[in-house]
Amino acid sequence: MTKTFMFNALKEAIDEEMSRDNKVFILGEDVGHYGGSYKVTKGLHAKYGDLRVLDTPIAENSFTGMAIGSAITGLRPIIEGMNMSFLLLAFNQISNNAGMLHYTSGGNFSIPIVIRGPGGIGRQLGAEHSQRLEAYFQAIPGLKIVACSTPYNAKGLLKSAIRDNNPVIFFEHVLLYNLQEELPEQEYLLPLDKAEVVRSGRDVTILTYSRMRHHVLQAVDILVQEGYDPEVIDLISLKPLDIQTITQSVCKTHKVIIVEECMKTASIGSEIVAQLNEYMFDEMDAPVTRLSSRDTPTPYNGVLEQATIVHPHDIMKSVKEIV
Repeated sequence: MTKTFMFNALKEAIDEEMSRDNKVFILGEDVGHYGGSYKVTKGLHAKYGDLRVLDTPIAENSFTGMAIGSAITGLRPIIEGMNMSFLLLAFNQISNNAGMLHYTSGGNFSIPIVIRGPGGIGRQLGAEHSQRLEAYFQAIPGLKIVACSTPYNAKGLLKSAIRDNNPVIFFEHVLLYNLQEELPEQEYLLPLDKAEVVRSGRDVTILTYSRMRHHVLQAVDILVQEGYDPEVIDLISLKPLDIQTITQSVCKTHKVIIVEECMKTASIGSEIVAQLNEYMFDEMDAPVTRLSSRDTPTPYNGVLEQATIVHPHDIMKSVKEIV
């Protein structure tokens, strides 16, 4: 076991898959000579050269379209968005082409593509660099959406995403790149469609993902000392949702709190509430509590920025109220 930063865990995943399969390549702004904005691709250009580590112009719609075209012909591209917010400029390509071409071609084309990069609310990055795109992409048919939260699951999930024959949107949080964890030296892969039960409990089910997993665990550490017994589930797969794991937990606790960094309106949490009402209504002993970011552009001002997101004390308060 070796202790590794998350950005290095992601680089190891890409490096291992590029070594394993010469059809895998990566492209994006500054991924080559510079090594990526957060150094996820550092050193890969020297190892694999210009044809497999492509520095692109600042033209998201164009290079996303190029990557989709290459996937149709049998390659396995990895797109790095310098910031995932910028991929709104490629929304047409991701939606009408990556998401739909397998269907609209009658199954003749597969789109084995990974679209990954930093997202979420950082530290004073401004509104345009603080988007949470999971809500934007959630409604697009044909996409898988994954949110990593630790170095361990980041590496295992990214390797699985690269091998998957479907388009995968792979969210990395900008504030988790320097998270450290011991990783196995042997190869491992993790399923793209499974949630992780981070902590078992009986009082309430807390559903979360990405950076909010760590806010939840900070709150839970204190709650346990005070006699509460929450169950914590890291969703990981945002599309499709692992409704089986969620259902098993709700049948035990009968109460649910959703903690997300996404905006509250039309969010991942909204979809979870809809499915709980549809499939689990009779198991619920209380209305679902949603803790989400405010429906505002993220302020640049640091104090105002912090006021828009969920914090551990908010989670503690909600657990005590619902229990």
